[in-house]
Amino acid sequence: MGTLTKYVPGSDPGASVGSHHAFRSWIPQKSKEMVPQSLQQVTKGVDQSEWRIPLSGNFGMEIARVLGGGVVPGSLILVGGDPGVGKSSLILQLASIMSENIGAGESSAVVYVSGEESIEQIGNRADRMSIKSRNLYLYSSTDIEDILDKIQPLSPRALIIDSIQTVYLRGFAGSAGNMTQVKECTSALLRFAKLTNIPVILIGHVTKTGDIAGPRREMLISSVVAISEKSFWFNRRGYGLQPVLNPTEMFLTEHDSDSEILAGLAVAVVLDGSRTFAIEVQALCVSGSPRNGEVVGIPRNRADIIISVLMKQAGLKLQDNAVFLNVVSGFMLTETAGDLAIAASICSSFLEYPIPNDIAFIGEVGLGGELRTVPRMDKRVLAIAKLGYKKCVVPKTSEKLLRPLNLELEILPCSNLKEVINTVFRPQG
Repeated sequence: MGTLTKYVPGSDPGASVGSHHAFRSWIPQKSKEMVPQSLQQVTKGVDQSEWRIPLSGNFGMEIARVLGGGVVPGSLILVGGDPGVGKSSLILQLASIMSENIGAGESSAVVYVSGEESIEQIGNRADRMSIKSRNLYLYSSTDIEDILDKIQPLSPRALIIDSIQTVYLRGFAGSAGNMTQVKECTSALLRFAKLTNIPVILIGHVTKTGDIAGPRREMLISSVVAISEKSFWFNRRGYGLQPVLNPTEMFLTEHDSDSEILAGLAVAVVLDGSRTFAIEVQALCVSGSPRNGEVVGIPRNRADIIISVLMKQAGLKLQDNAVFLNVVSGFMLTETAGDLAIAASICSSFLEYPIPNDIAFIGEVGLGGELRTVPRMDKRVLAIAKLGYKKCVVPKTSEKLLRPLNLELEILPCSNLKEVINTVFRPQG
């Protein structure tokens, strides 16, 4: 696919040179002048702390967290998500922030181009979100060459394309959205970003499986790929999107310390990107049940392994029990750092012994019942301490790493599941 180019006798051969033609009226002079430069020449006079485009406010801080500190000049950012999840609203609000706080000598224009909506529709959304920026420009087009030609007089601070599946290049066959067009349009915009140092933000649709629609190369050549429902945490309000400052609250349930409902509940500490979450795992052991238990939010094969290890290595008689497992709020717990919390919740339900609500669990469970350390143990423990937890069960091998942190948190190192049971489920004297 994409190896043949349509040729029409008598036509201008320079009119179908593909994605390079899309910005040949703007960039050739600069591209000819570019030569290899030494590292000292590149970094001379550059203040790295102010190099990225800053994003202000709580909304901007959440975006900057995902992007690693802000928008990098000359980068290509691909933002994907399901239909209706709020991609356009998210990026429109981002465009408004980027068009503000302009430094001396910097371009103030940010151009938002939509191939799906008219500028009146975009303006109506901006009005609902109380966006009044004078430096935000709107344009509706699906022709890449036309877009780059029309934004030339503005020399914008950033260019936004909504969406990459709606634009096309004249030099390539096929309608907008097909594999060739998506690939070539993305390549053209990448070269445009690199040669002009103007960041380009693309909005992309996702397939039924949750992948970005189009060829994999679209994702490979992007500087950042962010899935909106996985990377960003916002609440949608009538006046726009507001960041969720503490997403952990959505995954935990408030209980009284003496409540019987605590039996079968354990808190895991997991990483999702650069953010740390405390996730509540629930277990229910039903003795004498003729049916197998159900598992929600945990890979079935991983749950089966942990149950088998508890029977073989920890001595729990789970053979005649149906074990039901659930992760609250629909979170999918795929990280092995949650193994210990899963095992602890099963022990709690089986032994009918509630786990105190100030204990968290971090660690991977091996087939021998041993506890293994997981990446970023220090980051996880620091996060759980800030949330007010008093104790944390961790693998003994990570004790030396955590000792210098000097936290107001008691570390409970254990070598295996038997030690965990003896430490957490022993009667309090």
